[in-house]
Amino acid sequence: MNNARSAALAALLHVNVDEGYSNIVLDKTLEAYSLDQRDKALASAIFYGVLERRLTLDYILNQFSKTPVSKMSPVVLEILRMGAFQILYLEKIPNSAAVNESVNLAKANKAAKASGFINAVLRSLIRNIDQIKMPDAQTEPRTALSIQYSCPEWIIRLWEEAYGHDCMTGLLRSAFQKPPIFAKVNNLSISEENLIARLEQEGIKAKAVPWFINALELEHTGSIGSCKSFREGLFHIQDLSSQLCCFLFDPKPGERVIDVCSAPGGKAFTIAEMMEDQGELLAFDQYKGKVQLIRQGAERLKLTIIQAAVRDASNPKMELSPADRVLCDVPCSGLGIIRRKPEIKYKSKQAIDSLPDLQYGILCKSSKLVKDNGILFYSTCTLNPRENFEVTNRFINNHDDFEPLPLHLPATIQHSVDEPANQLTLMPHFHGTDGFFIAAFRKK
Repeated sequence: MNNARSAALAALLHVNVDEGYSNIVLDKTLEAYSLDQRDKALASAIFYGVLERRLTLDYILNQFSKTPVSKMSPVVLEILRMGAFQILYLEKIPNSAAVNESVNLAKANKAAKASGFINAVLRSLIRNIDQIKMPDAQTEPRTALSIQYSCPEWIIRLWEEAYGHDCMTGLLRSAFQKPPIFAKVNNLSISEENLIARLEQEGIKAKAVPWFINALELEHTGSIGSCKSFREGLFHIQDLSSQLCCFLFDPKPGERVIDVCSAPGGKAFTIAEMMEDQGELLAFDQYKGKVQLIRQGAERLKLTIIQAAVRDASNPKMELSPADRVLCDVPCSGLGIIRRKPEIKYKSKQAIDSLPDLQYGILCKSSKLVKDNGILFYSTCTLNPRENFEVTNRFINNHDDFEPLPLHLPATIQHSVDEPANQLTLMPHFHGTDGFFIAAFRKK
């Protein structure tokens, strides 16, 4: 049974049981199942739909199953979630097909004994679809939001307390929106206008971002890796938040720059292009495989100043001579990129609690690499004050040799929350970027 639903089931089990990254897991699964375009689209829709709405689906399934979802085997639970998702959210799929395909999936995946149970639960859902009960928004406001937006209550509480009620609801809504795809033009190889024309010939719609140089928004990309202009190194994929971070970092040709947590290398590539491929750019990661990704990207983009190597930013073994600019884009909880990787919101709160100390340690150790009068940047792709504001405040309070460096923002970028002039929190629903945090310091 080598079809779209089998692929979606395999990918969901891989993410939920083996904790793989959704985008990587789906790409590999689709490749392994060699589906046509239509089946690929259906597999992707079911896979991401089930991931995004997991809490909602489980809440509804519990109303129609005598066995609670917490007691079901992973295979049976994922098949039920997929069936319920098709019935509730995919209008083009007949309910009968959703049920029959779910039963077939069970039989094909060593769960034949559960096929009658799956059939009964989904048919009960179809019969009683108008009787589904949702939590009461008046008496249980956070639970109601949690089930409506399939987001754990602890994240809702965190965002509401940190950014206010309106911002929290904006973030919840944005998590269901399809994220835009942005590219950074390799200005050393091609102009913005010429790349737009080239991409159009390849069937990709590209438009310039009006307020930002060498940034394009792409549509109808298909698989980027098979795009000729991409293979020729004329651009790389990078969200605007990350491009803006590099723009504010403002590296100059001829400088020595260190990117301490660089993989997969997007920021290093943009920085090298801004430096006109002149100077020194050291790009580190603690894993060999990820360092290889940086090297491959630099080679594809024909960037010669990037020296990629293995180094653990939290426990560095090698001495390095100081640099003009140092960038710490630290490991984080990723709460700013939920719309790209929905599985992030189901991480346990405990898994995130240990991060601020690790991030602070990396920032302190990396600060030793900055020359006098040099620049130090700290960034994350999360929306959590403990990992953002609190880490940078702790740093500035304990390091007299550094001072906050105000960010010179483009006129179109406004602060969405109250924060110091050396910090910027980017919000998906407000800025149209990924959720992202940037803080800047100068060594005295």
